[in-house]
Amino acid sequence: MPYRRTPKVQERLDAQRDAVLAAAMEQLAERGYAGCSVSAVAERAGVAVGSVYRHFPTKAALVVELFRKVVTREVEAVRAVSERPGTPAERVVAVFDTFASRALKTPRMAYALLAEPVDAPIEAERLVFRRAFRDVVAQHVADGVRSGVLPAQDAEVTAAALVGAAAEVLIGPLTTGSADEVSGLRTFVLRSLGGSDAGHS
Repeated sequence: MPYRRTPKVQERLDAQRDAVLAAAMEQLAERGYAGCSVSAVAERAGVAVGSVYRHFPTKAALVVELFRKVVTREVEAVRAVSERPGTPAERVVAVFDTFASRALKTPRMAYALLAEPVDAPIEAERLVFRRAFRDVVAQHVADGVRSGVLPAQDAEVTAAALVGAAAEVLIGPLTTGSADEVSGLRTFVLRSLGGSDAGHS
């Protein structure tokens, strides 16, 4: 007969897995992808290296799960703020304001999410994040075009371009600690949308 884990054993394994993920999240936030080794995560979690591999066969598998958690959290945050009252342009600006402010609070984590050299499975998750973020922005660009407050444009192309530009703008501040480059992001977003308030920061 195949071995079946008792509820207590499964509960212990689940708790260990949660501890490994929590430790990996802290390690990623402090040291980035390069510093998120399995041995470092195991030490932080207070478990053996083999225990980490019991739950995640590779470092990439562990970080993929972390990225999914972070991406879900960040997309939910920008989606929530984009649903507040305002014009389509104001809602799009709120998305980027929120994204930038949250990124600057955890710069090492945000840099890992956006630009740090990573393995292919993590790069795939990075693309998922950008597309999810793009879709939130595209919804409000399309609303603006339909209502006539924004000029005709391909909402997905505009949104993808803005997401790419915002990520590029943030790389400097995330690696240097200076937020000077972020100050012009709002103006850039408004001008790129082409709305009636495009001349104002």
